[in-house]
Amino acid sequence: MLILAGDVGGTTTRLAYFEGDAGGLVALAEGHYPSREHGSLIDIVQRFAAEHRLSAKRACFGIAGPVLEGRVRTPNLPWHIESSELAGLLGLPQVQLINDLEANTYGIAALKGDDLFTLNPGKPDPTGTIAVVSAGTGLGESLAYWDGATHRPLPSEAGHADFAARNDLEAELLLYLQAKHGRVSYERVVSGPGLLDIYRFLRDKHYFPEHPDIIAAMNLGDPPAVITRAALEQSCLMCSKALDIFIAVYGAESGNAALRFMATGGVYLGGGIPPRIIEKLKGAAFMVAFTTKGRLSSLVQSIPVHLILNERTALLGAARAAFMLPH
Repeated sequence: MLILAGDVGGTTTRLAYFEGDAGGLVALAEGHYPSREHGSLIDIVQRFAAEHRLSAKRACFGIAGPVLEGRVRTPNLPWHIESSELAGLLGLPQVQLINDLEANTYGIAALKGDDLFTLNPGKPDPTGTIAVVSAGTGLGESLAYWDGATHRPLPSEAGHADFAARNDLEAELLLYLQAKHGRVSYERVVSGPGLLDIYRFLRDKHYFPEHPDIIAAMNLGDPPAVITRAALEQSCLMCSKALDIFIAVYGAESGNAALRFMATGGVYLGGGIPPRIIEKLKGAAFMVAFTTKGRLSSLVQSIPVHLILNERTALLGAARAAFMLPH
């Protein structure tokens, strides 16, 4: 069965044609497109379809945003996506739209051992609920329950839940972000834009002097990437502290997801950011924040934590969802 799958993110949209059967998925063609350089998903799909001239039998797109009745208004892009419009373009009776984290979660079953890095082996329950917490342009969270034969994903928008400060510095950060944004969600902290806001908080509160080289680099390129690179190189104290705060909050919220979803099957860290900061995530800070849960700390310590290294996970998941979902 020929499947058109998409992973639609705030930064990059990935599309691929897969041949799918009970044995798995084989990619026939794939393309990556900068999302913000296009006016709509329709534009990208039209271009990709014209390039390859293949006729898919099913199509599924994982999209960064809440899917309601076959429609999505993307929070990190000025797009309004409708399944009926995509179906008309592709000549299909219907097109499946799912949340990007739902797609990511579907994709986990398609991963191999070298697609994951284990931060905490824990005591995995193969039939236990799993959770995915993905940090990138935004913060996405999803879970999957065991249905007796496979894990079935359920979408969530838990990344938009209220940010909870755990110490004086985070409380000060919360007040700073409230003054800027009003309501503060975890996504306002654990995301690329969130990392930049943490840096600005440290700068504006005069915790560290701002380095001229960092200012110049930010003016030329992607500020969160500049902060991350300088933190990893240990060339900027403020950047290092910003990334430390980011990692601690990411760990705490991932531990929250473990509790919320009782994720005894494991917590998976997805998105574009974790693979880039893997050396920092290997340190103690993430797992200390993950497991510091008071009376339930011992429970959370037993939950496996894996970092997803394969950037195609959501794309594979969208294809797998198209193959599995009834049409």
